[in-house]
Amino acid sequence: MTTVQCQLCPKGCIIPKGQRGDCRARVNLDGKLLTITYGYPCAIHIDPIEKKPLYHFYPGSPILSLACAGCNLHCKNCQNWEISQANPEDTPAFKLQPSDIINLTLRENCNMIAYTYTDPFAFYEYTLDISILAKKYNLKNVLVTAGYLNKEPLKRLLEVTDALHIDLKFFDEQMYRKVTTASLAPVLDTILLAKKMDVWFEIIHLIIPTLNDDFSLIKEMCIWIKENTGEDTPIHFSRFYPQYLLKNLPPTPIETLRRAVDIAKEVGLNYVYIGNVWGEGEDTYCPADGKLLIKRIGYSIKEYNLEKEGRCKFCGRQIPGRWY
Repeated sequence: MTTVQCQLCPKGCIIPKGQRGDCRARVNLDGKLLTITYGYPCAIHIDPIEKKPLYHFYPGSPILSLACAGCNLHCKNCQNWEISQANPEDTPAFKLQPSDIINLTLRENCNMIAYTYTDPFAFYEYTLDISILAKKYNLKNVLVTAGYLNKEPLKRLLEVTDALHIDLKFFDEQMYRKVTTASLAPVLDTILLAKKMDVWFEIIHLIIPTLNDDFSLIKEMCIWIKENTGEDTPIHFSRFYPQYLLKNLPPTPIETLRRAVDIAKEVGLNYVYIGNVWGEGEDTYCPADGKLLIKRIGYSIKEYNLEKEGRCKFCGRQIPGRWY
């Protein structure tokens, strides 16, 4: 029997003939590894960029967002488990080639595309081909990802990527494996490579009660971020809500999120946000003069005090990010 080994993500699935890998999206067909989701997105929407969330990347912009079924992680708290943990052949999908996605993006008056909802690394080939074509039309590419990919395919994709939302789920190896079936080190490597290649990224950390609400680990994570990617790396502490296989746990207390924010600021991170809580921890402030730069309510921008190319209009400090 002819087996093949997938070299895309660190799981390195060894796949017998006629079987599929852990992500469900790749099949060994007569000794050749083929992706079965290419050209078949199961979700397409127009979102605000703030929904990703990205707060320092062209605020207020609409972004065409798409996903294919399957995922190389199996997070017990997945909010999109109906498509991420489904077999592609069991999931309703559109038939759209990369050129169709570009045409749709332009027709909807968007200038950027997000590969999101499941994980773009699971539909890597489709993501890469769309991204390459998008650059020819001056469209920006955004990856919303758990960051679990091998270095060489990651580097190739980052060459045509403008921004990443990276989900750093745990800062503990054992918990990473228990809850997600992934591991920590490759995710940290993704963050470091994005930094090295000057791709804009923001980190999100979902705080789940009893699983990763240890403040000492949160502090350790924040120190790692500051030392390895700098004090200007935005981090979003997001509120957990019971869903999928973790319905037995309560929502994250607001006080826990506020304490995480305090810890990050005490460590020295300049841009710290709260996610999944309407009207709290969403605003951007200048670290130099403390003035309000961007006022947000949900996904809407209510006040904008940045001048061209992202300078504070009060003191002139350059705010890190990508701006109009």
